[in-house]
Amino acid sequence: MRSLLALVAACVVLCCARSAVGQPVGQFPFALTREGQMLGAVEGEVASFKGLAYAAPPVGALRWRAPQPTTESSEMRTAYGYGAPCLQPSLQDASEDCLTLNVFRPFGVDGPLPVMVFIHGGGFVSGTANDPLFDGARLAQAGLIVVTVNYRLGALGWLVHPALADGGGNYGLMDQIAALHWVHDNIAAFGGDPDNVTLLGSGAGATSVALLMLSAQSRDLFQKAILQSVPGRARLRSVQEADAIGRQFVAALGREADLRAAEPRRVLAAEQQLLENSPRSFAPMMDGRLVTEDLAPGFAAGHQSRIPLIIGSNDDETGLDNEIAIRKELASSGIPIDELRKLYPDLARSSDLAARFYTDKVFSEPVRLLARRHVASAAPTFRYRFAYVPEGRRANPEAGHGRELQFVFGAEGVPGAGILSRRDRAVASHMRAYWINFARSGDPNGPDLPRWDAAGGDRLLLITNDRIASSDDPLAERLDRLAGEGRK
Repeated sequence: MRSLLALVAACVVLCCARSAVGQPVGQFPFALTREGQMLGAVEGEVASFKGLAYAAPPVGALRWRAPQPTTESSEMRTAYGYGAPCLQPSLQDASEDCLTLNVFRPFGVDGPLPVMVFIHGGGFVSGTANDPLFDGARLAQAGLIVVTVNYRLGALGWLVHPALADGGGNYGLMDQIAALHWVHDNIAAFGGDPDNVTLLGSGAGATSVALLMLSAQSRDLFQKAILQSVPGRARLRSVQEADAIGRQFVAALGREADLRAAEPRRVLAAEQQLLENSPRSFAPMMDGRLVTEDLAPGFAAGHQSRIPLIIGSNDDETGLDNEIAIRKELASSGIPIDELRKLYPDLARSSDLAARFYTDKVFSEPVRLLARRHVASAAPTFRYRFAYVPEGRRANPEAGHGRELQFVFGAEGVPGAGILSRRDRAVASHMRAYWINFARSGDPNGPDLPRWDAAGGDRLLLITNDRIASSDDPLAERLDRLAGEGRK
């Protein structure tokens, strides 16, 4: 193996003399980055570079600090396997040393190519870019560079406490910005265009993207955005609320503990203790620097980047473990149950009514609001609602939050993504084509695709079991009432 790497390294030196842009060396793709010469892997028509560090490991003295640059190197490194997911209770192989990203590109295709950067969801406390559901190969086959990013989660990503420098908070968002800087500085080495970057995310990832659209520190690092299932009216934590949670966390950890010396298992145990009582304990907060306002007011004031935007949600946004959130949303709404039954006359069971109300109140109506605000800023805006259910699941539909991700990434036969039928694949092909066209030009439309009208009034693209077509929103009157616009 050493002799093989030595031979490849010699070839790399010759290639580097010609260009710093990624070139195939025999059957090995490589890219010259600040961190060294990266040797990737090829499967079919796609080259991948996995586990690339975009910041120094945030461990020891760097725990609960802003991400620090990696060290420069001239060494050759293999990038065949994913790095560790960021620390979280549900994954055994998770680690604090996790600030890595993955790059997928078409093999043997010259650039510069449009770049798509994906921020995963998971409520800011779970998830990983390494999930096979987010494999970027199918998108890369169409001529894109796809980057998927890991960032700090839970207490390690969002803790606020007086013992931390500047009080702490929003480390996960800092990580995302550091990853975008890495993309800007290095993606040309993989054949990507640093001036044509589309940032997309789902759920908590979409909230992150929207916050980055509102942040002066990141707005020049991407040129287009896709917000999938963004809870646009959700209120961020204040400094006072985040500080109170931080003090509870430190108390659970042990007041005598040195925060940066505490063992990871103790950090997770203290984190879990808080999450059991308050699932949203760790998330972005208004720190007055990176984050200065909630999403809806920020978009209403036109403070977001005025860039082309795709924004939408699923017809069903219930998750596998959000019954508490559904009940809380219903209880806090103040809408009498009789009035809710008038809004949803086709739903007999209270559980179905509550789930539908949750979807509309937390996602459908806020998504429409952000779309309208972005249209008002004179930026190209395209709204959608994904109501398609895979044919094999229609008899017993599963929770719908995140259902569209399989259709965007084209994954099959992996956890969270079953096998698709011929009809399912046709819908996935159309959806992927919209996303790819948008990443290239800022317009999702293209040959052989149903026309997607720009958002205006209540226009949106409906993706249903029967068809894909632009229309006026059939839920407009209900959403008006939920927003209070139709009440006297």
